[in-house]
Amino acid sequence: MKVSVIATTKLGVESKENFDMFSGKAAGICYMPASFEELMAEDTAKTLRRVEQTKNSGHHSVYDHNSISLYLEDVPKFIAMILNNEKQYTTSEKSARYTRMKLTEKEELIYNKWIEIFKGKITKKYAKDYPTFFTDSKIEKLAQENARYLISVFTPTSLMYTTTYRQLNYLISFIDKELSALAKSDFGVRVHNELRKFVELLKALPYYDPKLCANEKDRILSIFADEKKKVEEYFGDVYATTYKASFACLAQAQRHRTIHYTMRVLEDEYYVPPIIADSPDFVELWITDIKDLGNIYPQATLLEINEMGTLDAFILKMKERKCTNAQLEINRVTNDILKKYAYALRMKIHSRAEEIIEYTKGSRCTFPDYKCPTPCGFALGVDETREI
Repeated sequence: MKVSVIATTKLGVESKENFDMFSGKAAGICYMPASFEELMAEDTAKTLRRVEQTKNSGHHSVYDHNSISLYLEDVPKFIAMILNNEKQYTTSEKSARYTRMKLTEKEELIYNKWIEIFKGKITKKYAKDYPTFFTDSKIEKLAQENARYLISVFTPTSLMYTTTYRQLNYLISFIDKELSALAKSDFGVRVHNELRKFVELLKALPYYDPKLCANEKDRILSIFADEKKKVEEYFGDVYATTYKASFACLAQAQRHRTIHYTMRVLEDEYYVPPIIADSPDFVELWITDIKDLGNIYPQATLLEINEMGTLDAFILKMKERKCTNAQLEINRVTNDILKKYAYALRMKIHSRAEEIIEYTKGSRCTFPDYKCPTPCGFALGVDETREI
């Protein structure tokens, strides 16, 4: 047995021609009569013939051996969400939970007002009883996390996005296909306009190849739910469910790449942070401020989300989202699904019914197969009765 490094990523720009040649060599592995070293030394013309053959035949997997890292600057948040819903990628994105974004003057005023409201509510409710956990810095970050629900899902963000040479071209083809399929709603028009600009920028890159954009399977972007295909709820070794949650919650959920998500926008329905939900005056102010911002599609906008995956993938999701430091909305959504899952397995006397019950006793630090490296000491977070 032998393991060899034959390629690595480097800082800088690799040529499309080099990507094609490397992929052509990779394609030759399936049929090589001798060693990889001899394949690498073969005549260039032979490799190029194999490149043309694989591109024309749809044998494109060999082009996944080449990775490209893009820095996307000032792209709408929803474009990032579209990218993060497709598989085979890595992303490092500016966080609206922990940093301030570029906002309009009106958004900035309302955002700052709610920062102060949330800081006051958090301090009054928790700071005295849990001073070690609720430091000034922690309160500031939690206030930002909740105020960002007011920010438009089209707010510019920045991210490093790494994908493969093939996937980049497939994305271009998916977007081109989607541009003719997007619903003619106000939201659909907004997305259409942003996607059209974005795909032209991708096509201007030196890695655009029409032959890799053939899209013989007629695929489109995975994030948009097909109105004609309703998801039937089911819980077993695999699961499928539908629920309401915000853009902000979906953006968190997308990080679980073994789970599949689709969405549909619900007009005039908004998430209300639990820390203000018991105050009718604050709830009214929250909705008034959202509507006063105009039709910007704030991240608080509720979506109908379809979620599909395996039981094991869901358990892994719980080990991240059932935590005091997790976004509260996704923590609660995960618990809602868990309750349905545990009940369904118990009713069908499933072999793993007892196993899933072990995850219903609180945050992940109560799990039998998880050890928290940094215990928070926040009891209401551990028993999942927190409101922030």
